Amino acid sequence: MRPFARSRLRSRSGEAVPAVLPGSPDAVEVAGRSVRVADDHVATLAVTGYPAEVGAGWLEPLLAYPGLLDVSLHIEPVLPAVASERLRKQRGRFESSRRSEAARGRLDDPFLEAAAADAADLAGRVARGEARLFRLGVYLTIHAPTIEELADRLTEVRALTASMLLDVVEVTWRQLQGWVTSLPLAFDNLRVRRIVDTDALAASFPFTSPDLPVPTGTGMGVLFGLNLHSPGVVVWDRWAQDNYNAVILARSGAGKSYLAKLDLLRNCYLGVQAFVLDPEDEYLALAHAVGATIIRPGTPGVRINPLDLNPGDGDDALVRRALFMQTFVTVLTCGDSGVGANPGLPPAEAAALDIAVLAAYRAKAITTDPRTWRRPAPLLRDVTKALTGLDDAGRMLAARLHPYVEGSFRGLFDGPTTTTPTGHLVVYAIKDLPDELKPVGTLLILDAIWRTVSTNNPTDGLRRLVLVDEAWRLLSGGLGGQFLFRLAKSARKYAAGLTVVTQDAADVLATSVGRAVVSNAATQVLLRQAPQAIDAVTEAFGLTDGERAFLLSAGRGDALLACGNARIAFHGLADGDLEESLVVTGPPTNS
Repeated sequence: MRPFARSRLRSRSGEAVPAVLPGSPDAVEVAGRSVRVADDHVATLAVTGYPAEVGAGWLEPLLAYPGLLDVSLHIEPVLPAVASERLRKQRGRFESSRRSEAARGRLDDPFLEAAAADAADLAGRVARGEARLFRLGVYLTIHAPTIEELADRLTEVRALTASMLLDVVEVTWRQLQGWVTSLPLAFDNLRVRRIVDTDALAASFPFTSPDLPVPTGTGMGVLFGLNLHSPGVVVWDRWAQDNYNAVILARSGAGKSYLAKLDLLRNCYLGVQAFVLDPEDEYLALAHAVGATIIRPGTPGVRINPLDLNPGDGDDALVRRALFMQTFVTVLTCGDSGVGANPGLPPAEAAALDIAVLAAYRAKAITTDPRTWRRPAPLLRDVTKALTGLDDAGRMLAARLHPYVEGSFRGLFDGPTTTTPTGHLVVYAIKDLPDELKPVGTLLILDAIWRTVSTNNPTDGLRRLVLVDEAWRLLSGGLGGQFLFRLAKSARKYAAGLTVVTQDAADVLATSVGRAVVSNAATQVLLRQAPQAIDAVTEAFGLTDGERAFLLSAGRGDALLACGNARIAFHGLADGDLEESLVVTGPPTNS
């Protein structure tokens, strides 16, 4: 037994203080591999070896140990001049070893090469003031009521540290110093230390949180769901990011449309005006519930006039409508692939179309004067009529337009626009649109959305959201992909955000347009991925091995939110049965 000394001490003020502070043990029994303090048996381990690389919160497994374990970190800064000199000497030793091995004709040692490269990089960062060096000592003190239980807990802690790639040793015959070192006295009696840099030291901070930082900025955050690694919720504000775009990628049935509808609905709660391109009628229940404007091209009585003019489109609106008609007629007669894949309309037909479009506007008393743009716009049949009065090229083009004016496909174009796309939510449901008209119908919808978004004044405070579900149809090429590319690049300056929801991630990432849209999305949400696509997704999003494994095994509705350095796993969750019924796709499940 080694009793504590009981001599009288004096404080700096000269007052006598007791030698034994309240709560201190009367004596400590010291053995070779443990210390008994009152009824507590204590053993200390010193960390002598560390993994080559560590991530944030790498000490958390020690804090999660169910037994009583003290983790003590002793940190002492190294002066920059001393650090630079020691690094210089260390680099000299590495270089000497390399030259010695080379002189003997031996192959390069990869471990030596890696160490030399790391030392050179660290020396450069220290010289530039980007990093500092510190002496770090990590000590683990295990407590148990009996010596037998202490031995069991030592075995458990050794196994835990081995799984963390840490080397530990018992401080034999220095257990008293180890116990004192673990006390909050800022005194390192053991001095088993390792030089680390700023990044490694910051990663050693043991108290990290699996939750996102408290949202700040616009106050437009929406609830995504519940954190899978904590009892917290995940609230995300896309409007506070570098841009307002988002991508949601998942395999079929993983819950991507469910999450997209939750995000859409909750943004509508906050006053965001939204436009949805819905290819499978999945958003109709939600649209009906919130009083949205629903436009269903392909159903009887629904028409869209490509010649409509909007006074808010700018002073050159008439000229741009004439140019748009060139694209419109090219898609109508050649298909979506006709734009960019071949010259489109022959020059003679393009010239005739330009003349006929302007003639059709003049026949309705519409000129370049914006005051005339409120008059009823001409129809496609008026343009065709003007074409028949021109040369052979005009009459040839009129004949090609006949099915869309007088024939089987006239239903979409044979009258004025039936529904004005206004309101807090506009849903374009194109499931009923014939496949032959889907390219041109999609073109008209995208054009209408772009005309609305591009006339927005960011200073008005109105935010707009464009959601494109099953975007793989557009990203595969043609004008749809060009629209998404343009919107992804320029939406932010119009206070608008684009949400792209799609499966077939590998196919999307294989195209230049798909990669551009993904790279211009500050908010990226990944749900369960197919094994065939996981390599492409891992490379595109820089996933870790753990994130990759999570996406391969994620349950329905489980997702990974990624934005810059922020990565968090969550489960999308609706608020009550009513909201659940509005966002669920297909029969409800318990997953």
